[in-house]
Amino acid sequence: MKLKTSTPDYWKQVLIIIVLFMGITNQLQAQDQVINLWKTIPDELQAPDYQEKEIIKDQLVQSINKVTIPTLSIFFPKSTKPNQTAVIICPGGGYSHLAMDKEGIKVAKWLNDLGIVAFVLKYRLPSDLIMKNKTIGPLQDAQEAIRYVRQNALKYGVDSTKIGIMGFSAGGHLAATASTHYDDIVYQSTNKVSARPDFSILIYPVISMENTITHKGSQVNLLGKKPSQTLIDSFSNDKKITPQTPPAFLVHATDDNAVLPENSIHYYLGLKNNGVAAELHLYEKGGHGFGLGVKDTSLFWTKACEEWLKNHSF
Repeated sequence: MKLKTSTPDYWKQVLIIIVLFMGITNQLQAQDQVINLWKTIPDELQAPDYQEKEIIKDQLVQSINKVTIPTLSIFFPKSTKPNQTAVIICPGGGYSHLAMDKEGIKVAKWLNDLGIVAFVLKYRLPSDLIMKNKTIGPLQDAQEAIRYVRQNALKYGVDSTKIGIMGFSAGGHLAATASTHYDDIVYQSTNKVSARPDFSILIYPVISMENTITHKGSQVNLLGKKPSQTLIDSFSNDKKITPQTPPAFLVHATDDNAVLPENSIHYYLGLKNNGVAAELHLYEKGGHGFGLGVKDTSLFWTKACEEWLKNHSF
């Protein structure tokens, strides 16, 4: 039956169509985005046999190794009012793979609940096969990610002075490296905005490359099997802290036998001695790799982090 345009039922159907269209449009606008980080990857070496590999479980990408194309996956708050803060997330994995789900996507959704726009960084893992200098490959990606978000702050509804970086385990080392080496010229950039993060969140991070406390796998993958003391010192981020290093929130477990808690302790003390705001939560139990929380320890670190962010107006 064809409805006349003057009848109430006709206009009721028109209204329903408009509402449905608006709902679909809003869903599309809220969809997560994935962008390539580079137009031209700096110092790239061609290796046709070096292929990126995803480990998929329950239809979710759990892990990625052999990253060749760095990307930013962007997650927007959907039901919470954005607070103009952005966080770039660096998943861990010993610089050999990226724990994309546990230390990336799940973390992004938690940050979304706080009103924070989250950017999961799929960064290149150090490899002599695809980069001229593997020690700076991940840092190149981290610096460019910070510059990109800052340059496009208005586009994403972000305050350019409220851009943080977050990392887990080896991703924590990358986040701390970005926080202490932001002035290092590791590639030629036409983007002149600062690569300095405004704050960092470091969760069971590798901080030091010193043999006594480092995570050996991360050290070997990043620096090689026999790194010089100069190289070790350069990437021991607790030794690179200055009064200009951004504030940090740190979490570690005392019984972490993979990445010793001394890593976080040394970084915290370095910040304290330089007059930089810092907060360290050192739990009795939890081991390594607890992500957003496990029963023995970190169930509450996310709440403490939320309060820290609020106190610093992030």
